Amino acid sequence: MTAPIPHLPSASYAPLGTGDLAAEITAQLSSRLCQVRLRGFRPPEAPAPARAAPTLVAVAHGSRDPRALPTVRALLDRVRALRPGLAVRLGHIELNRPLLTDTLAELRGTAVLVPLLFGRGHHVTHDLPAALAAAPQLSGRIAAPLGPHPLLAEALHGRLREAGFPEAPSPRTAVVLGAAGSRAPRSAQDTERTAQLLSARLGGTPVLPAYASSAAPTVSDAVRILTTRGHDRIAVAGCFTAPGRFAAQCAAAAPGPAAEPLGDHPALARLVLHRYDQALHNDQVLRYDQALPYGRAPLAGTGCDPETAGAATVAV
Repeated sequence: MTAPIPHLPSASYAPLGTGDLAAEITAQLSSRLCQVRLRGFRPPEAPAPARAAPTLVAVAHGSRDPRALPTVRALLDRVRALRPGLAVRLGHIELNRPLLTDTLAELRGTAVLVPLLFGRGHHVTHDLPAALAAAPQLSGRIAAPLGPHPLLAEALHGRLREAGFPEAPSPRTAVVLGAAGSRAPRSAQDTERTAQLLSARLGGTPVLPAYASSAAPTVSDAVRILTTRGHDRIAVAGCFTAPGRFAAQCAAAAPGPAAEPLGDHPALARLVLHRYDQALHNDQVLRYDQALPYGRAPLAGTGCDPETAGAATVAV
């Protein structure tokens, strides 16, 4: 005889309220939809990672003055603060480490060399192209030197004001603009143009360029010239990024206020980035001389300042 099936008590369910019913329906639909596979459906692809901007390699001259390296590093810290995420490296032509050749040897990919120099002298037109050519693993460009440019005039003006030079123009005031000097005629032209821009920034105050080496006049000669013209309140400004022998030599010849090197002045940091952006958007081929042609390979975009996009760079 078959055993009787035990009677199971029927489950009793309390009626669902409107909110509970909606929750139950949502849960059931979610469970079913997870099992649905659409024929030919592809999930959206993740966006391609943004290409890294080329490394900015700031090229300083170098100096035995112990204050020079910290000064240049402070400038580059300000550059990094203005462009977060941009890789910024330092290389020296001589006298300080890291040397430019060592910095370039460590890099891969693309880079823009920005000379912390103020005219088209031998370092810009020959030494920098040679250093870049000696790093074949690197695709690079060379930006224009920092001068002439209105931002350079702004930085020079700021340092003069800090040294006590009066804001209001006067027939008795004048400025000597000291620079390192070069045998290259174009370098002297750049310094002369910077002197003109600084004069305009000073409201028409006369500014006479002078040189620490390789060109004339010297700062002392320029002071005598201005004195014969009736100026007896003469200050000296300097196209120098950091303290060094030439900067000290020019300042020592000042009969009045002598401005400090430009260092980490905000306008100079902006100018460094401006030259970097210009170099990225110049697709012309540069020829530093007839024997050394240097092409420009396409570089990744950087989200640079739109005001500088498309501006032409003249790096020689």
